[in-house]
Amino acid sequence: MDPIILASGSLRRQEYFRLLGLPFTIMPAKLDERPREGQVPGEYSQDMAIRKINTIIEQLRGRIPRWICGADTVIAVDGEIFGKPADRNNAKMMIECLSAREHEVITSVALFNGKNQNIDCRTVESSVTFAELSEEEIEWYLNTGEWQGVAGSYKIQGLGGCFISSIRGSFSAIVGLPMHEFYRMLIDNGYQYGA
Repeated sequence: MDPIILASGSLRRQEYFRLLGLPFTIMPAKLDERPREGQVPGEYSQDMAIRKINTIIEQLRGRIPRWICGADTVIAVDGEIFGKPADRNNAKMMIECLSAREHEVITSVALFNGKNQNIDCRTVESSVTFAELSEEEIEWYLNTGEWQGVAGSYKIQGLGGCFISSIRGSFSAIVGLPMHEFYRMLIDNGYQYGA
């Protein structure tokens, strides 16, 4: 199987690639992750997944790889994008806002096919509901440090899962890579899976 450049440093995405048995190299895309003026969460997620691929293409300076995968996950509350927290106070504000309510998790995955230089991008929207959290629970979670470097300040696959009362949609997409859609994307784009 052809190796895929994963334009992400996400450990969760790497775990899914390993689970799928995909050969890959890690090349995190370094770019400005602030939303563009007027972008809604779904547009932002798609834009970021594609921009990660284009950043890697620029870094390779004319060498066109066979495959590149870019992905981005966005937490949205009433249309407002919750990115990675700047600090503990920012994380606390996010967790307090998520408490006792439903929010959207939007994940886009993009695949660059170097053979035809096409980018296929697909988006999955899921809903996550938090239980009502006490001040003590929020402080306990913040003290774990798990909130650092993750969109929305929580990891559903970690201790943050203690606070999730329900989900609608794709668990793997909430974690960071929609497995079904990514698998279909590989097949639809002619990736020789298992070959």
